[in-house]
Amino acid sequence: MDRPVPPLILSSVALSVLCLLLLWLREARGFTQSVDGDFTFTLPAGQKECFYQTMRKDASLEIEYQVLDGASLDVDFILTSPDGTVVVDEQRKSDGVHTVDTEEGDYMFCFDNSFSTVSEKVIFFELILDNMYESEKEPEDWKQYVMGTDLLDMKLEDILTAINNVKARLSKSIQIQTLLRAFEARDRNLQESNFDRVNFWSAVNLTIMVTVSVIQVFLLKSLFDDRKRSRT
Repeated sequence: MDRPVPPLILSSVALSVLCLLLLWLREARGFTQSVDGDFTFTLPAGQKECFYQTMRKDASLEIEYQVLDGASLDVDFILTSPDGTVVVDEQRKSDGVHTVDTEEGDYMFCFDNSFSTVSEKVIFFELILDNMYESEKEPEDWKQYVMGTDLLDMKLEDILTAINNVKARLSKSIQIQTLLRAFEARDRNLQESNFDRVNFWSAVNLTIMVTVSVIQVFLLKSLFDDRKRSRT
């Protein structure tokens, strides 16, 4: 004789199935509200590199950049709107964060290292695109999958809000970790540069000290050296 399954287990299983269904509907209907990406590249001395990002109207574009390696850790940054208007123009900056409300079209942002004739720069930038997709109404066909009196009291909006909050916090954590890795890379490059510089000048000072010591010993020895010939 089969034992009846406790209602608590049925409720837990049904809740898990409902959550999976909501996640599937969320991805299938395009509920993603933000897109982000990052890129690291080397900008040679005396050159300029430009990138393009297609945006929709009433969206948000956030750009954060850092110079990770290179002399003085600086670069020129220019952000241009689709109609050719210069939105941001920065000179000789090591990092920056800019957020703009966008229009329909291609935005261009450039990194310029033409002022440097010797040193190349390693540049990291991250793009965060908000409201890139139009919101769609939540489909109602999920109701046909809800069975049992235990699930009738559940609020779908609360579940969706919780899922959105978890996804937003996970995305923010990923962005913060990416920025921390960029800061760590820049600090490590700066420390390695200072380490090489300290070693170089320490070697120079040691060479000078040894040379001066040898000269002093030679001069002292020459003072006590009697070059007069003695008569016999």
